[in-house]
Amino acid sequence: MNLFRNTGIRIALKWLVTALIIGAVLLFVDGKTLIREVARIPPSALVFGLVLGVGQVCLSAWRWRYTAGLLGLPIPYMQAVREYYLATFTNQVLPGGVLGDVNRALRHGADTDNRAAAAHGVAIERLSGQVVLAAVVVTGLAWLFITGRIIGNDATGSGSLGHLYSLLAAVATVVLLAWFFARRSERVSVYFDTLREDLTLALLSWPAFPLQVLTSLLVVASYLAVFLVLANGAGYLAGLPSAVVVAALCSLLLLSMVIPVTVSGWGVREGAAVILWPMVGLPAEQGVALSVAYGVLIFVSSLPGALFVFSSPAKKC
Repeated sequence: MNLFRNTGIRIALKWLVTALIIGAVLLFVDGKTLIREVARIPPSALVFGLVLGVGQVCLSAWRWRYTAGLLGLPIPYMQAVREYYLATFTNQVLPGGVLGDVNRALRHGADTDNRAAAAHGVAIERLSGQVVLAAVVVTGLAWLFITGRIIGNDATGSGSLGHLYSLLAAVATVVLLAWFFARRSERVSVYFDTLREDLTLALLSWPAFPLQVLTSLLVVASYLAVFLVLANGAGYLAGLPSAVVVAALCSLLLLSMVIPVTVSGWGVREGAAVILWPMVGLPAEQGVALSVAYGVLIFVSSLPGALFVFSSPAKKC
């Protein structure tokens, strides 16, 4: 009971943090302008975004099924899609953004003889996506700097660069702290040693590596495509250069959602938009509008997962 209460407190605190960050974001933007920008996004863009959301889940489920298969735990494709929808929905409504994936691993391992492999399949599948996302972010940042798209609050540009460095430092700090505390646990350390072996098999071997990279690139591209569809519908895109700028900025929004302090990235994503959009000379309200629309759309696209909340775990093939 104490554990339940403590867990409940942690969940409540993350909801509180989410609300506080969103409240802080609203202090830095003009409310009327933000509402007007959100209203510019037409229903057709939202529908197209929902279609892309279905594609994301189906492609991600294939990546997970392929990864688990390499570890000796095959999953029927439709069951993989069902479990991925459930995980996506859970990640949307519970703090942290990973509880759905933890549940996916537990459900997959419930009817197998190797629960560790089931957990590794989920971890490697997610890691593949995060590594590729990081590569896309680095590429986008390099392009913004090389082309001189980033502007500053002063003649040297130090103001905006300082905000950017702060954002990246925050992400790096969270990742490093998580790694540090994980390594302090002998049990977790042993887990990582075992994970390394499965990582070599399911990610770094041939032809797993190119297939993982290609699939993850397509998944990240689908995430950015949702943002671009929304931006195009709102009239923010005026040719290829502006589309690349928006894609580069939105890749940073996706990276900011890795910080596990809120619910489904809400607040952190919008806060990042407030910092990033003015850095390229665009209104912060446009970035926040895209962020809000993206968050709502991804939540709606995850709703089919609610149908499987009380379903039984995936069975062996």
